[in-house]
Amino acid sequence: MYLMRIGAPGAEKPVVRVDDTHYIDVSDVTPDFDERFFGSGGVALLADRVSRGDVREFAGERVGAPIARPHQILCIGLNYSDHAAETGQTVPAEPILFTKSPNTLVGPYDDVRIPRGSAETDWEVELGIVIGRRTSYLDSVEEAKDAIAGYCVVNDVSERAFQMERGGQWSKGKSAETFNPAGPWLVTPDEIADVTDLDMWLDVNGTRRQTGSTKTMIFDPYVIVHHLSQFMVLEPGDLINTGTPPGVGMGHTPQIWLQPADVMELGIDGLGSQRQNVVGPR
Repeated sequence: MYLMRIGAPGAEKPVVRVDDTHYIDVSDVTPDFDERFFGSGGVALLADRVSRGDVREFAGERVGAPIARPHQILCIGLNYSDHAAETGQTVPAEPILFTKSPNTLVGPYDDVRIPRGSAETDWEVELGIVIGRRTSYLDSVEEAKDAIAGYCVVNDVSERAFQMERGGQWSKGKSAETFNPAGPWLVTPDEIADVTDLDMWLDVNGTRRQTGSTKTMIFDPYVIVHHLSQFMVLEPGDLINTGTPPGVGMGHTPQIWLQPADVMELGIDGLGSQRQNVVGPR
């Protein structure tokens, strides 16, 4: 299934995508794709509702993030071998963890706003994992598969000077408003033949900047979920950003940073694509 949320910010309704032009409204099953929905096995409950039809046509509604604001957004750094190489950093021995503020989550076509004082705002196409049940101390990597509700495209927008030069945690450069576009869909695992073999791409102003594949991930989604479960409780609906392939602005020579009026377009095979206009600070 392909889960979407459509409507104005803060008033999105949950739907299941049928195709590019049609959907089924499932707000009679759940008010939202949130912690309660995922934690109660809600995805399984949608099958009967979808089988009963009532297909509607998209009518230009805004597409929101495919999940409600999560309990937490966890991020894995330097998780692609070719991205680690372009930044000149050593491949990590275990996943590097940092967090983003949950209020960074926006829709896949919403504007991305450059924060005040920024000179180095960057892009990162990433595979997002959504947790499907309360999870801690998983016994095996294999068990992690049952803890995943689905996958989505995310853009882990970053301010590199805030991240690298202001001391403390990377979260300073990751948590500005609009810094986590997600969607357009949450794709359930049964729809994906091999999540470790998905092509990824990102363009800025029509120029290809990132080309990669989840094949070069150092730690695959199951390893990541198992690893994180040893240190914290993962809640239903939590989002995990799993790292980016090469081609970020920081990795170019000379470096390239986002500017107001730039346009980012990005996608992952089978998970859809995004488009964001970049706007200036408030």
